[in-house]
Amino acid sequence: MSEKRYLKTRLQSIRHALDGINYVLETQQNARIHLFFTLAVIVLGFLLGITRVEWIFLILTVSLVWVAELFNTAVEVMVDFISPEKHVAAKICKDVSAGSVLVTVFISILVGLLIFGPPLWSWVKGIF
Repeated sequence: MSEKRYLKTRLQSIRHALDGINYVLETQQNARIHLFFTLAVIVLGFLLGITRVEWIFLILTVSLVWVAELFNTAVEVMVDFISPEKHVAAKICKDVSAGSVLVTVFISILVGLLIFGPPLWSWVKGIF
């Protein structure tokens, strides 16, 4: 494969991936909620001056939620395609996939509390 062809196919792959992310943001209300909290956490991280290690944990945690949401959407679309009629197995697949997002959200909340809790608590104590 020529270098020019290779670069073109890589750019097409990136475009397809961005199309997938765009689909999730346009069609999934929870993804828009994740986007809001992602931006809020980034702003809060800058405002509180969190450490490099805290940024690493924050980025990994936020990424985990996004990956779970992206896979959840893919599973839901595929299940709807394969089984347009209601079926117990289809429901289980979709419920388990959604459950994986919920687990990552709970984990991200715990990480957020560990990172942001102490400085926010100090700030609140300083007000009163």
